[in-house]
Amino acid sequence: MKISVCIGSSCHLKGSRQVVEKLQQLIRENGLGDKVELSGNFCLGRCQEGVCVTVDGEFHSLSPETVGEFFTNNVLAKA
Repeated sequence: MKISVCIGSSCHLKGSRQVVEKLQQLIRENGLGDKVELSGNFCLGRCQEGVCVTVDGEFHSLSPETVGEFFTNNVLAKA
């Protein structure tokens, strides 16, 4: 599974660093380091929607507060 988080300026201002840090923590805590590849990318062109994240190409809009629910529903459920 590949998770990509936008680290462009707009997403950075909306909390992409915190999103990345929380995802790293959750991946580690759930022992998914060998199953989940976490990477960063620049602008996905949907800056107004929040921190842009893709999971295997599927778009999601996150905030630091929604990472836990996102992880449960879109990573753990598919891992």
